[in-house]
Amino acid sequence: MRNKTILLVVLAGALIVAISMGTRQSFGLFLQPITGSLGIGRELFSLSMAIQNLIFGVPLMGILADRYGARPILIAGGVIYAAGLLFVAVSPNTTALFLSLGLLAGLGLSSASYVVVLGAVAQAVPLQQRTAAFGLITAGGSFGMFAVVPFTQWLLSGFGWQRAMILLAVFVWLIALLAFVLPGRRKDGGTSAEPEETQTMSEVLAQAVRHSGFWLLFVGFFVCGFHVAFIATHMPAYLADNGLAPSVSATALALIGIFNMFGSYSFGWLGDRLRKKYLLSFLYGMRAVVIVIFLMLPLTSASAIVFGAVIGFLWLATVPLTSGAVAQIFGWRYLSTLYGIVFLGHQIGAFLGVWLGGRIYDTVGNYDTVWMMSIALGVFAALIHLPLSDRPALKRTPSPQPA
Repeated sequence: MRNKTILLVVLAGALIVAISMGTRQSFGLFLQPITGSLGIGRELFSLSMAIQNLIFGVPLMGILADRYGARPILIAGGVIYAAGLLFVAVSPNTTALFLSLGLLAGLGLSSASYVVVLGAVAQAVPLQQRTAAFGLITAGGSFGMFAVVPFTQWLLSGFGWQRAMILLAVFVWLIALLAFVLPGRRKDGGTSAEPEETQTMSEVLAQAVRHSGFWLLFVGFFVCGFHVAFIATHMPAYLADNGLAPSVSATALALIGIFNMFGSYSFGWLGDRLRKKYLLSFLYGMRAVVIVIFLMLPLTSASAIVFGAVIGFLWLATVPLTSGAVAQIFGWRYLSTLYGIVFLGHQIGAFLGVWLGGRIYDTVGNYDTVWMMSIALGVFAALIHLPLSDRPALKRTPSPQPA
């Protein structure tokens, strides 16, 4: 029964992330239809997405989930997320774009994705299996990208962008239903005979902000956010600018999703066996290499699709490793709070990646500068993870053993 409960919780968590992240990753397909319909430049659409990414990264929902439990936060997140998509569809103007795709969708995502879900799943999964479970949850988000992006492209082709957005809003409502499967309010004491963390939240936060490793993970995740937000939002337009069909963009994004299923689980599995900081260094360095090769080769349908597959394997494999590293250093008790703060770094990077993509394109007419920035940031992130101190930093007491 215990194993079935764990499996059900992990499955529900993976489906929630699949819906929330899969829908989010499809927004890049709306860039050209919405900007064309509203008669605006790419920077304004990019700014609404940048606002979404920044709000997505505010750690408030992780703090609330640690205090009140993940379930109510996820229910509220599903409702708010759906309302945001519905609002942008029925009130198509620039202000509505900022409020709906920016503010409301950002709030919904911050309540219904990795930060809250991983903290909830950690309550149900034994310590020795958690990084692998986190890999499965992250793979769920990738499956969502694989499944939702082509579905969204089909909706856009058949119904237009407004009706497609309304149908996505209905789809997102499922998050609120799946939330009932996850654990309710957090119980102290862990899920198995593991050390108990004796510090309060304020003590853990104080220790984290003084720990260099915490900020290196924050900065590294900034780079991850820059990469994924820029590519997910602007790659469809980049490929279209170079004469490739919309179906190529949808296929490339879908392959990012399906290959990240393998990458996320593989690196999650490796994270239980090898030092996470070295795996993170490898991931960021390989991203830089893959982008360099992509830009050096002639841009064709084949090269775009292969790029989607390869970058997909490296896409969000950083999530189980970064969250696992945070928990390894600072414990599991306040994971949603601490990982939420690190995730803010990811979303600040996402804000800049998506906004600068639109800003620079509208200024110079291409994305070359942002691609070069992506390469440099990948090398930088690979280097800063090498000196990271990843030893446990918290005082813990052994859990009472059964008589």
